[in-house]
Amino acid sequence: MDMLPLLSHPLWFLCSLVLVVVLRMQKKGRWDPKKCRVDLTGKTAIVTGANTGIGKSVALDFARRNGRVVLACRSRERGQKALEEIQRETGNRNVVLEILDTSSMSSVRAFADRILRNETRLDILVNNAGASGMPHAVTSEGLEVTYATNHLGPFLLTNLLVDLLKRSAPSRVVFLASLMHKQGYIDTSNLYGKNLEKQKIHETYNCTKLMNVISARELAERLKTTGVTVTSVSPGIVMTEAMRHYNLIIRVVFNVIGFFFFKSAEEGAASTIFCGISEEAEGLTGQYVNSDCVIELPSENARDPPLNRKLWEASEAATNRIGGPGQ
Repeated sequence: MDMLPLLSHPLWFLCSLVLVVVLRMQKKGRWDPKKCRVDLTGKTAIVTGANTGIGKSVALDFARRNGRVVLACRSRERGQKALEEIQRETGNRNVVLEILDTSSMSSVRAFADRILRNETRLDILVNNAGASGMPHAVTSEGLEVTYATNHLGPFLLTNLLVDLLKRSAPSRVVFLASLMHKQGYIDTSNLYGKNLEKQKIHETYNCTKLMNVISARELAERLKTTGVTVTSVSPGIVMTEAMRHYNLIIRVVFNVIGFFFFKSAEEGAASTIFCGISEEAEGLTGQYVNSDCVIELPSENARDPPLNRKLWEASEAATNRIGGPGQ
């Protein structure tokens, strides 16, 4: 059957247009940050990976709410550009740039030292920085690069700043995870780049996102009487630079499909902002929140207390031996 006459029919075109509109409307979550009146005057927030994508959108929102916002970025040039854009758009001059590379535990420790010296409080920590599609490699510190960037760096950073978070309570920590954490599994030897011969690049990402969910749940358990709320979130499928390490064909296909089906960075930031500042999220510690800003049950692996403790202890061992006193 010749499909060209059908495809050119006005009714088909109208139906297609309606479908596109509906799909784009569905990308919007149930909770709208623009309707939230929370003011952050007098509060301090750190957003990692704040020079682009979801992180930049979150930082922009916090700056609009008059908070002191620390942009924690790996690139000074890109971070400075984001800083200037956010200050210009919001008029908030209390936005600062600090350099942080979450793949390097030494960089994480140096960043945390500067924060502890320069900041008197920390009300919100958003562990947003992450990457996908990077080839398997071991860093100079002996850690697999994706596991270091997505899990061990945020894990160490949060633990180094936890006392400041407790002193600033009620405060919040948000780990940016993914719905793909449900496809992940835990093998602690992977932290050092071992047993990765058969693990595909996207599987590595899934495993690190599971680790983010577990980190949030275990930390929440350890901080349950301190006034620090810890959550993990899924932003949904978002058009960001997270695919920059994949080849050109994959990126082109992703961008074309994404135009119709995926969220923008601003839309994808909603669940993170929800957990970071909303009154509704107060006290939701240990929970996993989906892209519609609704509590959702995470994967079975994330709900395994012995496995959670095992990962926590392995992560402590992996990070404590690097960049500490005398090293």
